[in-house]
Amino acid sequence: MAEDGALGPEVRGTEPVEGSVRSPRGERFAIAGRAGPVEPQRAPPVPAEAREELLVIKDGHHFLCARTDGDIAPAQVSGEGFYAFDTRYLSEMRLEVGGLRPVALSYSTAQERAIVDATNAQLRRGPLEPIPQMSLSITRELMLAAGRLYCRIRLRSYRREPFTTTVTLAAAADFADMFEVRGGVRRDQRGHALAPKRRRREVVLAYVGEDAAFRETVIRVDPTPLDVDLQAGRARMRWRVTLDPGADVAILVTVEPSIGGRRRAPRRLESASVALDQARSAWGEERTQVRSDNRRFEALIAASAQDLRSLVMPAPGGRILAAGIPWYVAPFGRDALLSAGEAMLLGADLSLDALRVLAGLQATEDDPWRDAEPGKILHELRVGELAGAGIIPHTPYYGTVDATPLFLMRAADYLRWSGDLESVRALRPALDAALTWIDDYGDLDGDGFVEYERRSPGGLQNQGWKDSQDSVVHADGSLAEGPIALVEVQAYVYAAKRAIAEVYEALGASDRAAQLRQQAQLLRERFNDAFWDAEQGTFALALDGRKRRVASVTSNAGHALYGGIADRDKADAVVERLMAADMFCGWGIRTLSSESPAYNPMSYHNGSVWPHDNAIIAAGMKRYGHDDAVIRIATALFDVATTMRDLRLPELYCGFDRSQRTSVVAYPVACSPQAWAAAAPVLLLQTMLGISADAPARRLNIERPVLPEWLDQVRLEGLRVGDASVTLAFEREGRVTGFALLSQSGQVNVTMAAGDGDRAAPD
Repeated sequence: MAEDGALGPEVRGTEPVEGSVRSPRGERFAIAGRAGPVEPQRAPPVPAEAREELLVIKDGHHFLCARTDGDIAPAQVSGEGFYAFDTRYLSEMRLEVGGLRPVALSYSTAQERAIVDATNAQLRRGPLEPIPQMSLSITRELMLAAGRLYCRIRLRSYRREPFTTTVTLAAAADFADMFEVRGGVRRDQRGHALAPKRRRREVVLAYVGEDAAFRETVIRVDPTPLDVDLQAGRARMRWRVTLDPGADVAILVTVEPSIGGRRRAPRRLESASVALDQARSAWGEERTQVRSDNRRFEALIAASAQDLRSLVMPAPGGRILAAGIPWYVAPFGRDALLSAGEAMLLGADLSLDALRVLAGLQATEDDPWRDAEPGKILHELRVGELAGAGIIPHTPYYGTVDATPLFLMRAADYLRWSGDLESVRALRPALDAALTWIDDYGDLDGDGFVEYERRSPGGLQNQGWKDSQDSVVHADGSLAEGPIALVEVQAYVYAAKRAIAEVYEALGASDRAAQLRQQAQLLRERFNDAFWDAEQGTFALALDGRKRRVASVTSNAGHALYGGIADRDKADAVVERLMAADMFCGWGIRTLSSESPAYNPMSYHNGSVWPHDNAIIAAGMKRYGHDDAVIRIATALFDVATTMRDLRLPELYCGFDRSQRTSVVAYPVACSPQAWAAAAPVLLLQTMLGISADAPARRLNIERPVLPEWLDQVRLEGLRVGDASVTLAFEREGRVTGFALLSQSGQVNVTMAAGDGDRAAPD
């Protein structure tokens, strides 16, 4: 398998010859036939199964999506499976005791681990009396570590006499590419399915893909099964166990995904578990610790931090936050950059990780198939069979218009928080190239705004964060035609040029810094004239290919506040418009006004609510002095989080009005955990506390801290600014929130900023 710093392993190809194939390890496998299409066929876009709650654990490239009873059911469309490197290495894993499925009782998860408790169904043992239900405790301990899935099955009998029964585990691997599981690509004929092999305690399921890569699912078991039934892509293992009163019987199953014949060195479950605990402790020690008098809020921030840790994955040149489970366990430029920025209060290292990886993958050529142009930051990188075979353009794919300015914004933020000029200096060529892309390629028609238009037939039609096909709509509900200049993209470009000017100043390029500031100011003037919709009292969603305003009322306008590009009077109007009843549903700000003919509260981008979108908008509102609106948004998202299992905000949820619902309505196939949703509470906390950093000047600024009624006290322990750290305590008395510096290590000045609420935007 891959080294920890690499996204994809080296693929060693192999060709079928005369009904068999030799693996890269030199082992001969018989060809069972061409693999058929990934089931189920003709699934509806939002099937009933997709709403079923899933058990999710992840470590690095590997993640498991199972049913809450621990099984992976075959032919389900909810994304169930055990995955690595964009491939499903287990499409089925079902447990039976005495020939019957156990009765699930409860489950719990914690990043890389899960425990499922069950009991037996009523069992028969020939003509003798039946074994009643609830006689056995059946526990499945699941763990991802060291590139493997560990599954320990424990049975304990509470009968007064011993008895014998069977344990059966069925496992199958369809080796489906993630794009096939999602339903985005369907092939009637796939690669070659190979006949499975059995050794004493090992079963190997294998497949040769259209990319000529040899993939294996290696299943090791202890003890040796009584018998094993093998079919194409499937194995059924059976043990006979005798259960003495009060005694445990355990079966250990280890599943290792392999590609190109590579196998990892064996590692015992116990040592792998210790390594996981050590990694978790090290992660926690590197983060700012948040304490609070509201234990649920404190738990929400802690859960966010641990979800972010679980989403970190190896990538070329380092590590990066994956976007979300199950569909987006891959590097995404926009997602990694936004999520790292949201989480800056916890630590700046996630931003540096993203910057280094994305700089190394920055486009260097003009390639229409991948929507690539020199200097552009990637949208998505995949390493599965479809990418390797050239069926999809994600090698990487560059169809995003906002990742490039976000890259510049994040580099500037990283310097402000870390003071690490040398790392930023090493990124200088990538920064130069990103700015060149904005000016030379991003502005398609020379009007001063950055636009997008798809060139790749396999790419995305819409290339902003709302990238669904119907997300850019006119006020009459008709789809806008490109090239499209999105409102938030102009705000990002403005913020990027202003912020990165500080970096160039620090690097000694004063002339370039002055030029960037001048360009940003000109963009601001043009933007406020071209995008302002006086009739609606907000900024238009976009300008279409004919330079007409796309006048739908959307949450995108709030990002203009986040970027600081809005004139103050217009910003005040935008806040009022976004907090109106057709936009603010009580659970947050909708993506699209409920008065739009295109509105649908159950849609992906046209009426739903996204936590990260709301957190970004709230940060923009704070910038312009609207603290009350910030508190309303923070309260809404906190209320949503408290209704969720494990206090985990989902990727999005439906935008139904809160006055008509007693609880939030879930979106059917939302990712959970998802990076920018996990980071949203952290950005909201930073926004409420009014914290910003200037590490080069050894200064931490606090501007108008404000806490909601449900939060009286917050303490930040080990907040890092450059090479210094501080512990701060915030306390609310009535409507006034004050703070105190409790301790300090290193040189940093903590100051109460005297800003007027628009500190990032020039007069």
